[in-house]
This record gives sequence, structure tokens and C-alpha cells, in this order.
Amino acid sequence: MPRTIWSGAISFGLVMVPCRVQSATENHSIQFHQYHLEDMGRIRTRKVCEVEDREVSSAEIGKGYELTKTQVIPISDQELSDLPLPTAKAIEIEAFVPLDSVDPIRIAEGYYLAPDGQVAAKPYKLLRQALERSSRVAVAKYAWSGRERLGLLRVREETIVLHAMRWPDEIRDPSELLPPPVEVTEDELEGALALMEMMSRDDLEGDDFKDRYTEAMAKILESKRQDKPLPEAPEPEKPGKVLDLMAALTESVQKAKASRGEDADVHELAKPKKKTAQKKATAKEQPAKKTAAKKTGARKPRRSA
Repeated sequence: MPRTIWSGAISFGLVMVPCRVQSATENHSIQFHQYHLEDMGRIRTRKVCEVEDREVSSAEIGKGYELTKTQVIPISDQELSDLPLPTAKAIEIEAFVPLDSVDPIRIAEGYYLAPDGQVAAKPYKLLRQALERSSRVAVAKYAWSGRERLGLLRVREETIVLHAMRWPDEIRDPSELLPPPVEVTEDELEGALALMEMMSRDDLEGDDFKDRYTEAMAKILESKRQDKPLPEAPEPEKPGKVLDLMAALTESVQKAKASRGEDADVHELAKPKKKTAQKKATAKEQPAKKTAAKKTGARKPRRSA
């Protein structure tokens, strides 16, 4: 069972939901340490006091704010936990918003909120079901690790999840990264949409979403343990220079179809254009009265919109 990171309550108006915060994710990456290559002795980081020039223990170390180079204001963990904030002991829900109104770049790591004791069971279930039925997420404030944070509460299966969120001023303006103005043709856009359609799927399960890096690293470590030759690395494909965007899109669609076991159609990206041309020709061949009727019918949705 994961350890409790924080305990307090969710504040929902006058409703209080005692809860425990636990990590919702696990790190399965292979971890490395630093070693002295000559004798493989472990390299460790030691904490040394600059004034006394000696190593100090964790019990002697505390936090401080450097006001000037010669003046440091000490701050204790107890003082941080007793901050004069309503969010110091509670996750204060401020508003409920549609999930698609929150820019994903602002959403960070996730935590499970578990009801703390039998008294929390009913209000916890009430909040979870209300979030489910409203199809909204809750935006809340809470204070951890010496700072007030913004959070997002949503439902995952039978559990309420708290996502840390970044404040608006923590998101950098991307305008300076934009490329110079360019024109994209309708055919190129249709080609990109055709490629997206071929690469679409309903879930993120399967071999395509396995951690290949960790698997490859495990094979290398096992080979070295058994003193066997290391597995050969596949030759990476060298990206070619894109000279013809439509040709690259067409080839990409063909490869995507082949990977799904479908017959590749070289002219797949030209189909939307052919259909449009056929519709225009049909309209010209029809009598003027019928054409006018069709045009009138076509204008009705635009008026209602």
C-alpha cells in the first residue's frame, strides 16, 4: 500500500471530507548510482557546513531564506505547517469547470485521495458522484511543502484524483517559438487528416505503448551479468529531407496502411478533391430551377447558425 503523503480534508462549501493523499503513479525505470571506476567504490554526496568545514547530520540541517549574503532567516517545518492559510490543512475547492477548459500544459503529477476513516465515506462518495454526474472537474487550492498550490480534482473509476496544477504565470509564452508565416494548401491538410485517420485508435494499450528503453536496459544488464555479448542496436532510420510534403504524406499513409495489413492506395489523398469536382459537375448539369432550390436549402443552416 502506498504511503500517505499528506492528510487533511477536502473542503466543499460547508462539507468536509477527511482524506489521505497517496501517490497515484510508480516509477519502474532502472536506477543507477555513481561509482569510482577504478575500484567500483560507491560515490556518495556528503553535506558539509561551509562555516565549520565539517560534515553535518540530517538532524542538524534546517531550512532558511537568504535575505542577504550575511543574513539568513531560519524557518522550521512546524512553522511551515502552521502557515496562516485556510489551505494549510484542507484542499479548498474554489470552482467547478469543464475539463476541456483547462489547458493540459497546466496539469502536473497525480495523487489518489482516499477517504480517511468511516466518517469520510459518505461525503467522499457524495463528492465523487456529483463530479461524475456534472461532467466537471473541481479546481482547488492547497498548501504543501512551503507553498500554496493550485489543484484539479477529477474522478478515475471509484476514486477522486488530485492533479497538481501550475499557476498561470508559471506557463511561458510560446509566441517567440513560432515559425515564420507559411501557407498550407487544402490538399496538404487533407493529407495530414488522412494520415491521422490511419493512425487513430481507441486506447493506449498494447505493445506500441510499452517502455522499450527499460526492456532494452534490462537486456544489457543481464548480458553483462552473464558476461555475454551485448545485444546489437538496430540501425536507426535517418530522417530524409522533406522536399515534397504531399509525397511524404502519401508515403506515410501507405506505410500506416501496410502496418495495419491493409492494401496501400497510392491515390488515397486525391479522393477528397475528386469528390468535390464530381459534385460541381453534377450541379452544372441540373436545370436552373433545381439548382436554385438547392442553393436556397443550403443557406438555411447558415441562417440558423
